Amino acid sequence: MTRTTASPYMEWAKTRSTARFNLSRSGVPDQPLAAIGASLDDVETSGGGDGYGWTPLLETIARRFGTSPDCVVHLPGTSMANFVALAGLLSPGDDVVAESPTYELIVSAARFLGANVVPFIRRPEDEFRVDPEDVARAVTPRTRLVALTNLHNPSSALIPDDTLFRVGTIAREAGARVLVDEVYLEALYETPPRTAHRLGPEFVVTSSLTKAYGLSGLRCGWVLAERDVARRLWRLNDLFGANHARPAETLALRAFAKLDELAPGFNQMLETNRDRLHAFLRTRADLACYVPPQGTVVFPKLLTGEVGRLCSRLREAYETTVVPGEFFGRPAHFRVGLSVETDTFREGLARLGQALDDLAKG
Repeated sequence: MTRTTASPYMEWAKTRSTARFNLSRSGVPDQPLAAIGASLDDVETSGGGDGYGWTPLLETIARRFGTSPDCVVHLPGTSMANFVALAGLLSPGDDVVAESPTYELIVSAARFLGANVVPFIRRPEDEFRVDPEDVARAVTPRTRLVALTNLHNPSSALIPDDTLFRVGTIAREAGARVLVDEVYLEALYETPPRTAHRLGPEFVVTSSLTKAYGLSGLRCGWVLAERDVARRLWRLNDLFGANHARPAETLALRAFAKLDELAPGFNQMLETNRDRLHAFLRTRADLACYVPPQGTVVFPKLLTGEVGRLCSRLREAYETTVVPGEFFGRPAHFRVGLSVETDTFREGLARLGQALDDLAKG
């Protein structure tokens, strides 16, 4: 098997996603320091001295998710948290049972580490549900990990606790663990974030402040895992990051104190955009789309025409971008982000409609 050495999606996101009407975003708009009540006077570059994580920040994350600080691994963002978790749980030749469609970087990182990815399908006609029986059929004697996203990227479907528990049982009986990327679960603003970490020691959870709070620049991500696994990941990260950026740690701690104040505005924006999307979809016979009651993204299917042509037309003629479904292994789909300012979203949808009309005309 040829080892993956790059992420096609990340290259596209960094070089082709920017547009005047950017509907490819999966997280809420980036927030300034003022949004968390901080200024440059709050930025520290010295102090700390904690060998494996700054104690006040680890305690804050642990308290938020009802766990112990020694079960928390602080890492720069969810993608790095995913990579370190994968690197700590996999060996070359292991099998990873991964949902499909899913976040491309998880699959690419697993292949980079020499693992074999065995997919199971989350079907759009079934609202992208996880069927534990599909997971069980994909498990092999070499399976060491089951990889999920919750909320699902790219559809925002929520995995219920009973389904996660059944997947955890399947994994445990196979001698495997379950990696759950929960970065979009933070967008359940009206209820405290639930975490699969509490369901059993086989669960390893990743997340960050990026998608639901617009704090990507802080690079505050984490892994939640049982103590022995957490310690293994801390030690492994010595090879990658050694020490954290002190200013990011101090600002992240301040950010946690402000999350409840940020949440209502973001929640209202998503609800408004979701209502507009429902209205838009009612006018489009050329799209099929499951729109869950939560989340920051949806994953429509184009029923007539080619998504590649649609994306090109959108960008070139209408200054608008969506994410081609090819990055999720579904070339007939594309991902639309709901997490943009409401005026931008309204105009972006109008331009998407124009591009779809152009496509229908040939």
